[in-house]
Amino acid sequence: MTDELDQLCINTVRFLSVDAVQQANSGHPGMPLGAAAMAYALWTRLLKHNPRNPDWFDRDRFVLSAGHGSMLLYSLLHLSGYDLSLDDIKQFRQWGSKAPGHPERGHTPGVEVTTGPLGQGLANAVGMAIGEASLAARYNRDGHTLIDHHTWAIISDGDLMEGVASEAASLAGHLKLGKLICLYDDNYVTLSAGTDITFSEDRAKRFEAYGWQTISVADGNDVAAIGAALDAARADITRPSLILVRTHIGFGSPEQDSYKAHGSPLGVEDVKRTKEKLGWPVDPSFLVPEPALAHFREALGRGAKVEADWNERVDAYAKAFPELVKELQGRLRGELPSGWDADIPVFPADAKGMATRVASGKVMNAFAPKLPALGGGSADLDPSTHTALKGMGDFNPPSGQDDDTQGADSGGWSYAGRNLHFGVREHAMGAIVNGLAAHGGFIPYGATFLIFSDYMRPAIRLAALMGVHVVHVFTHDSIALGEDGPTHQPVEQLASLRAIPNLSVIRPADANETAVAWKVAVETCGRPVLLVLSRQDLPTLDRSRYASADGLRRGAYVLSETKDRQPALILIASGSEVGLILSAAEHLQNEGVAVRCVSMPSWELFDAQPQSYRDEVLPPGVPARLAVELGVSQGWYRYLGDRGDMLGIEHFGASAPADVLLREYGFTVDNVVARARALLASISGPPTQPQQEASSDAVRTDAAAR
Repeated sequence: MTDELDQLCINTVRFLSVDAVQQANSGHPGMPLGAAAMAYALWTRLLKHNPRNPDWFDRDRFVLSAGHGSMLLYSLLHLSGYDLSLDDIKQFRQWGSKAPGHPERGHTPGVEVTTGPLGQGLANAVGMAIGEASLAARYNRDGHTLIDHHTWAIISDGDLMEGVASEAASLAGHLKLGKLICLYDDNYVTLSAGTDITFSEDRAKRFEAYGWQTISVADGNDVAAIGAALDAARADITRPSLILVRTHIGFGSPEQDSYKAHGSPLGVEDVKRTKEKLGWPVDPSFLVPEPALAHFREALGRGAKVEADWNERVDAYAKAFPELVKELQGRLRGELPSGWDADIPVFPADAKGMATRVASGKVMNAFAPKLPALGGGSADLDPSTHTALKGMGDFNPPSGQDDDTQGADSGGWSYAGRNLHFGVREHAMGAIVNGLAAHGGFIPYGATFLIFSDYMRPAIRLAALMGVHVVHVFTHDSIALGEDGPTHQPVEQLASLRAIPNLSVIRPADANETAVAWKVAVETCGRPVLLVLSRQDLPTLDRSRYASADGLRRGAYVLSETKDRQPALILIASGSEVGLILSAAEHLQNEGVAVRCVSMPSWELFDAQPQSYRDEVLPPGVPARLAVELGVSQGWYRYLGDRGDMLGIEHFGASAPADVLLREYGFTVDNVVARARALLASISGPPTQPQQEASSDAVRTDAAAR
């Protein structure tokens, strides 16, 4: 049943959305028309939030995973009293609007995550539910409950078709995330057709197999039935819940139940017909009846009260547990504990050295005890990525304890454990750590091989768009991983990731650069950071001979150069190739060439430096510049100028031992020296076109190499 006031409020949401889409002549009216009732039931009856303080920490999180229906969310935000005015609604999808086409975190008050790429929001919600469970387990005490909120999501058929949703839902069921509840807008329609042509499985049984509670509501306009389903979902604290609500896309419009209602304005005449059918005044547009507004705005009083009650609990908690509350409040403010990095090792010079993935593991475990916000894991690759936090426990349901399966370093299973096991679910891992970061209180990380960043690219891009603080640890960073062959050897990934705005990619050259890279990653705010690490051992450079690894903070720095002479040649490299250019430089210096070696672990950090510093490292008057990197050359010529050269790889790798591959593809001291000589000879002659697609003369085609 739905009473008269409920119906008025639901139609207010519907027609604010329809009018905004019509005025913009762009948008998605079908979902707000069909899903308004279930959204209304949640927002007015159960959602714990304070519109006057959207960042209040113990609020429920709400994710509109089906972000194309953004006007549904904007209508709810405006009506509930968030800082989103009716004028903002009228500017939907316009330049400078606070109501963009899809919800954007940090752009519109009350929007928790940026959604639109389907499936991502559901996986973000899983991350948020993990965040709530983790913080509750660490900080709640008998009689003192500080962390106690739910994560809600509205999801669509499209969300459930995406693979990332399957990955995330499977993990959520395994983890028994009982405070995660998804309302499924089950309208049998996608963008181009009915679901009968593509999506015929039993979704309820599928989610039951994942370990979810499933509840069906036959009529998506029955507020009482929806409310009962929401209550039942909240009552089950051991399983996430999927509420399948049978709705009708474009409800009340001439295009009801048709894909045509999905992504186009209804049109002036059909807007009129829809309003008439649902008993809504045709004029004026953007009508908000006073009784409806007053009912929605009751959220202001409720929100102020629940936040005030929470603040009282915080005060009582602070008296009982002063050190814990200090730690928690620091995490929520994003502050780093004093001395968090004091125990990070300084690695002695070592010609054999170690893989930067190994150094990374040592660094993480050195500072993790002092940085409780750090938590994360890998996509079933901890032994290879070296990202397990030793003795920090595994995040898993406490009821799942089994001494025979936990491992010697697990510290036991509980929601307080800091090691997340994502399983072979890279796509979900990327989106889940985004949700953890958006939830707050965490510096989350995810780890896998660099080649599998391809599975994670949508989540990485959204992390950059949202500006969330996430650390990705990508190991096995080049063809030097060897025998696994081209399927596992990244070639184009570095260039691809560097192309994403607001993302820092750092590829350290040795153990000490890795230590500094981790410091930068932890200290960074407002963007994700990627650490790109080697599988093979790399020499630990003698820093009494070479410049300090702290130079990494500036993205590129002069590592060594011929004394008392202006450089005639600049050799530039990142990661494992830095040792190679240092060896080549010694040969060239013995031939009388004045050489500068530059370590360039991060383009983004370097580009952020003043022009004066960039010119100091790469003097404009030195055109002879040779870059060496085990990847495609794309992008490097911005640093090499029109007369520089690049030794890279413009094709896929091959299956062979690493030393064989490096020799066959020209990544040897002799070949770097030869390329440098040729470059110097060309500089002394007339200008030529840059060798933008060149790699070593010794590089063979894939077929020849195999």
